[in-house]
Amino acid sequence: MRKKIVAANWKMNLKLAEGAELVNDLYNTMPALSNNCNVVIAPPYTHLLQTATQLAVIDHVYLGAQNCHHESSGAYTGEISAGMLRSTEVDYVIIGHSERRQYFGEDNELLARKVNQVLSNSMNVIYCCGEPLEIRDAHTQNIYVEQQLKKGLFHLSAEQLIDVVIAYEPIWAIGTGRTATSTQAQDMHAHIRSVIADQYGADVAANISILYGGSCKPSNAAELFACADVDGGLIGGASLKADEFIGIISAMIKS
Repeated sequence: MRKKIVAANWKMNLKLAEGAELVNDLYNTMPALSNNCNVVIAPPYTHLLQTATQLAVIDHVYLGAQNCHHESSGAYTGEISAGMLRSTEVDYVIIGHSERRQYFGEDNELLARKVNQVLSNSMNVIYCCGEPLEIRDAHTQNIYVEQQLKKGLFHLSAEQLIDVVIAYEPIWAIGTGRTATSTQAQDMHAHIRSVIADQYGADVAANISILYGGSCKPSNAAELFACADVDGGLIGGASLKADEFIGIISAMIKS
């Protein structure tokens, strides 16, 4: 049975003391989790050691990172390798977030190298995919996302792919005034699962967790998580407030 996962992406937010307070608030209000319902906290790099210590006492809550470099080491000033992340007890690394693709020009080929680095260091990948507004309006979103999957992930074996979580981001619905419905989310998640099934077989596809990464909040989490192919969420702004994030976690547990 595939896991239900809610992952917090803090992005470039919160100073060290603020991050510690947020995790402490989550600890004090976290509902009971199970092996099949997991939470991931992905703070900025500067928080990793502190957050690792805090999360060590919370069952089924794992440390994530927001990115890594595509090489294992070298003269790359300001960059962080997958091996460095693993040494700080990181379990998940977000690869290919829409902001990394948009602002830093990361393409699928580069992301495939980052995926390799994460997996070779015994961590799990959260691989992001999703289409911008012009692709959605042209009704070519399925093939667009399919190419992101094929170029970024399909060099992996079935055994390696099991350590990958996929997060679908409807980029066209972020900051545009348009809203993605639960039906649109389910349709794309089902398409993603079918693409994986075509490459790796139905059994592998059935065990891959696919998260929704578009403006999930307590008010719509239950509806989204009730969709057959939506296995949780990659949460941005709502993960910075303990009560909102706990509301989303509770919706996951009940789904």
